[in-house]
Amino acid sequence: MKSLRKPDPARPYIAALYAHNRLRFAAVAALDCALQLMVLLISWILGAVVDAIAAADMAALGNILRVTVLSTIVMLASELACERLRADFLRRAAVQYKAEAFKALCHKSISAFTKERSGRYIALLTSDAEKVQENYLNATLWLIPQPVLVAGSLLMMLRLSPELTLATALLSLLPVAGSAMLAPGLARRECALSDENERFTGRIKDLLTGFAVIKSFKAERETAKVFAGANAAVESARARRRWWAGALNSAAQALSIVAQLGIFFTGAYLAIARGSVSAGTVILFVNLSGSLLYPLQSMPRYLADRKAARALIGKLATVADENTAHTGAPVEPVLRNGIALSHLTYGYEPDKPVLRDVSMRLEAGRKYALVGASGAGKSTLLELLMGGCSGYAGSVTVDGRELRGIDPDSLYDLISLIDQNVFIFDDTLQNNMTMFRDFPPEQVQSAAARAGLTAFIQARGADYRCGESGSALSGGERQRVSIARALLHGTPVLLLDEATAALDNATAATVTGSILDLEGLTRLIVTHRLDKALLERCDKIFVLRGGQITEQGTFAALMAHKGYFYSLYTIGAVERTSSQKYT
Repeated sequence: MKSLRKPDPARPYIAALYAHNRLRFAAVAALDCALQLMVLLISWILGAVVDAIAAADMAALGNILRVTVLSTIVMLASELACERLRADFLRRAAVQYKAEAFKALCHKSISAFTKERSGRYIALLTSDAEKVQENYLNATLWLIPQPVLVAGSLLMMLRLSPELTLATALLSLLPVAGSAMLAPGLARRECALSDENERFTGRIKDLLTGFAVIKSFKAERETAKVFAGANAAVESARARRRWWAGALNSAAQALSIVAQLGIFFTGAYLAIARGSVSAGTVILFVNLSGSLLYPLQSMPRYLADRKAARALIGKLATVADENTAHTGAPVEPVLRNGIALSHLTYGYEPDKPVLRDVSMRLEAGRKYALVGASGAGKSTLLELLMGGCSGYAGSVTVDGRELRGIDPDSLYDLISLIDQNVFIFDDTLQNNMTMFRDFPPEQVQSAAARAGLTAFIQARGADYRCGESGSALSGGERQRVSIARALLHGTPVLLLDEATAALDNATAATVTGSILDLEGLTRLIVTHRLDKALLERCDKIFVLRGGQITEQGTFAALMAHKGYFYSLYTIGAVERTSSQKYT
């Protein structure tokens, strides 16, 4: 009978911590266990020294000294080896964990990065990942050797004095009980701190990204208050976590002192009143009680830390599973017949459709334009064609295959989008064009030339750094990089969403003309520039008004019809004439 238990979504991320790393983990755990046994040896040495002093036995003292020197050398070598292996293990674990997390985020749909806060992703890959390393892995490594220390301590105690061992065990329950009571509160505060840190990271990203807007509207004082509020919230959460951890430690230490004093006085009573233990045995018990008490009092805190960090791994698994790209069957990177939209209706909110009953067909290898006023739904239509949203009514088919049933990865080999909002990486011009992949030099040069970048490359070089978000480039230069990027991608379908909006009229006409000159591609151009020379080259123009296709046809046919398109073009012509007049 198959188990009905659901698979743990966090398992892949936990597995990533140990992948190709188990041998290091085992070596660290083994050395830690050996070091705990050496701690017990040190306790025995202290007791033996006290007994040798009491017996005035110099020979015994000399033997103990030799054992001490040898033990110290072995312990130091073991400590150094253990710390080196621990650092290696934690480094590899962190690298693999974050790589697995980033890979999972890459499986999310395009729309996920507009619907969700990117601050949460940054927090998951930075502060949360650090907590996983410190509080999950370190806690795990700490917990493994503690049973060895506790069992070894109890065995040594039982061999020397069962009565004092019983007293030690009972007194040890005090710090354990205190830690167990306070530990769950620490886990809750750890999760609360993670949530606040996520919000704070998102707020910082917003403020720094929008800094130009802040300066231009002279809103520095107001945004400083916004920052101060977010900063105060995260630091308050951190203070609550720190205070609780401090309270836990303080309570445990105070109760440990009470327990150790109790053990000391009980041992003194047995030594003086009954003579059943020696002075060295009392010192040995007091010292061993530390080896017994520390693990027992600290275990609830480490378990709480581990539980809180485990919750952060679960949080990553939940975030990674939200808004993932739909699965489907792959398609070839070839458009044989065309793309058809049939009675398509879609809205970002229920009962508020942006597109309504849209039907249109894009035949393979032909050129199309999509025009309409701002807010008509042009960009939304392109987003749907890129597979960004699947919750539409009607159908979108690619060579007869419903878009919702197509694997997104293969769809991106079929369709490319040149957006009006261009993202440029803080890297070289070459890497921004190629997206860090290798292409033949002549292919890169051809794409750069068709995008109008040749003069720029000749002047500054392909290794020119573009700056954060393309700050070292003009708006037009960023747009040209985006066009070159899409041309290098080489998909048979090219969607352009106001791709030349940042270019001057002459350059826009040249770039758009070069795209229309490409043979064999299916092109859909969304544009607000109703340029007659370019629109006449399109096989068909679709006119979108209020989320509906109200007109379609060639430029000549639409002008002759004298409908909505005619009005748009006429108004645009007047605006262009006025603009040229005052330039």
